[in-house]
Amino acid sequence: MYDYAHGQSDSIEGVTHSLCSLEYEDHRPLYDWFLQAIGIYAPRQIEFARLNLSYTVLSKRKLIKLVREGVVNGWNDPRMPTLSGMRRRGYPPEAVVEFIERVGVSKNYSMVDIALLEAIVREHLNKSAPRVMGVLRPLKLVIDNYPEGQVEEMEAVNNPEDPAAGTRKLPFSKVLYIEQDDFRETPPPKYHRLSPGVEVRLRYAYFVTATSLVKNDLGEVVEVHCTYDPATRGGDAPDGRKVKATIHWVSAQHAISAEVRQYDRLFTRINPDDTEEDEDFMDYLNHDSLEVINGAMLEPGLVSAAPGSRWQFERVGYFAADAFDHRAEAPVFNRTVGLRDTWAKIEGAQKAAR
Repeated sequence: MYDYAHGQSDSIEGVTHSLCSLEYEDHRPLYDWFLQAIGIYAPRQIEFARLNLSYTVLSKRKLIKLVREGVVNGWNDPRMPTLSGMRRRGYPPEAVVEFIERVGVSKNYSMVDIALLEAIVREHLNKSAPRVMGVLRPLKLVIDNYPEGQVEEMEAVNNPEDPAAGTRKLPFSKVLYIEQDDFRETPPPKYHRLSPGVEVRLRYAYFVTATSLVKNDLGEVVEVHCTYDPATRGGDAPDGRKVKATIHWVSAQHAISAEVRQYDRLFTRINPDDTEEDEDFMDYLNHDSLEVINGAMLEPGLVSAAPGSRWQFERVGYFAADAFDHRAEAPVFNRTVGLRDTWAKIEGAQKAAR
């Protein structure tokens, strides 16, 4: 009955090409026969392989199960492979179109690495997203020899890929926030960021050298003290000395607090559909696919970020202001994609193998 109704429905609606997945190829002779026997306009049925993405499912039946069982927060959850989910996550529509064009249409079943989609998204955002400073896990940095109460404005580039994007002013003061990962009391080998006695560059600002630290009752570092070299304003030393690391920061006095949502693969298995008889695709859910960070500190200009706007948090990744939950008084940013291009490594390894 499906084959009987399928062709007539397409004919009545004026469909020229009825596009179906490969399992309907065996149905095409009956589809054509009914149309010829009835003597009505006959569309052409064409079969092609469905798009399969690694670490996700595209079956509507399985996506509905994820929504109904509360695994995700609706159809527009940024982890969902839906257009509404991709939009909320911050994927530019042009990147999605380019991805589909690159993948193309095939008659063979294949699994497309989601890293390719992420690489294309990264390419588009690298050209279009303004750069800003965002510290996800803040650690207080106090510059002991910086004048008390002084505030300077540092000039920062909005997008080095787009000279027309211009520059912006960043407030700089005695007390800053840096990433917790950018300081180590006892640095491991090849760790070139801030540690006792080590000098680093604060992006767009000064060279600083860590001198002491403060710990809480648990022995955790909660505050780092340093000195700065006033002659290095802008990030370069007049005597030509070099540093091995540049780290980002925000002024504690001027920073805005935000919620940041970091998303990971929804499943732990490359192909969640590839299950044994006693298994279910839900067995391979990644229960750490969403990490909510409260109290991230962002540069003050982001207070005017519009819902849906896209940004690069320097040295961290690309983020989008959430289209539904983001408000000026309570900012919420979703991580779109990280800065590391894993697809480039995959592609490089494939070329090397050839």
